[in-house]
Amino acid sequence: MKKKILFIVGSMNQTTQMHKISMYLNDDYDCYFTPFYTRNPIGSFMKKIGLFNNTILAGKIFNNALNYLKYHELNIDYKGKKHIKEYELVFMCTDMLVPNHLKNIKKVWVQEGMIDKLNNWGRIVRFLGLPGYFAGNTALNGSANLCDVYCAASEGFAKYISKMGTDKNKIRVTGTPNMDNFAVALNNSFPHKNYVLVCSSDIRELGGTENRIEFINKCVQKAKGRKMIFKLHPNEKFERANKEIIENTPKGTLAFQEGNTNEMIANCDELITQWSTVVFVGLALGKKVDSYFDINFLNELAMEQNGGKSAEKIAQIGKELIEPKKLHIYKQLFNQKCEAA
Repeated sequence: MKKKILFIVGSMNQTTQMHKISMYLNDDYDCYFTPFYTRNPIGSFMKKIGLFNNTILAGKIFNNALNYLKYHELNIDYKGKKHIKEYELVFMCTDMLVPNHLKNIKKVWVQEGMIDKLNNWGRIVRFLGLPGYFAGNTALNGSANLCDVYCAASEGFAKYISKMGTDKNKIRVTGTPNMDNFAVALNNSFPHKNYVLVCSSDIRELGGTENRIEFINKCVQKAKGRKMIFKLHPNEKFERANKEIIENTPKGTLAFQEGNTNEMIANCDELITQWSTVVFVGLALGKKVDSYFDINFLNELAMEQNGGKSAEKIAQIGKELIEPKKLHIYKQLFNQKCEAA
């Protein structure tokens, strides 16, 4: 019988990343998937009363992940209940919550994208030793030091998560699937060109405070009469956000919640963001970029561009953990593929 691997998914980006990694393991292993979950009594209660409805634990994001798994006919094992004693490896989209029943199973953390800036509340959560999700954002993602290997998007992120508390010897710079080949977006069929693109964040949906009207007005000022397109975060309340855009921007401004964001960035003249990972796309493609993050800080973290090889690299690490005796064989095969490419 094939050895079993569990993939814990979350947002659509995290879910598609894990799916890509599994494609390099399907031939040799039985791959199973589960939407993100908690078995912690406090976390379960918070989910039950709706406090996690705008997170990967519940609501729209949770359902989108589950529907994706079903649509692609992937093996679903919610909470790993069916085969928990048989899993030899778990790929995790976050280490802010690691269920106790995975304690003795080898684990690989895969970076999704941007890690939120650590605020005062996050520092309190960290000081008290509370689970990272109590921070209310991704600030503590990658810093729990509970996984066997941490796959970082770049050398800059590797240094950052090490500084935040993860053993640097566990960290491998692999790049991150979906974020390792931005150049491919330059060849696209998105019909609009030469505009200012605004990629907003789901600050309000995650319980934060934001003066959205003030933000929109600043974007209008920066656009200086140029055409504007807004790309809303998938987690935002579209009706509210779209109404605000219509009422506070010049006639003809467009707003999308669906569509390929990278292609929209490829065709824009300037990119305005808040706390979004897509700022790295703009930087990589040489766009003029505005962000709530310090641009110099972002340049230090710039994601590795390896032509879309990250998923295979991460899968290779999984094989090394499961089959250490075959390590030299896997390395030889992987090197041969790289040379052929």
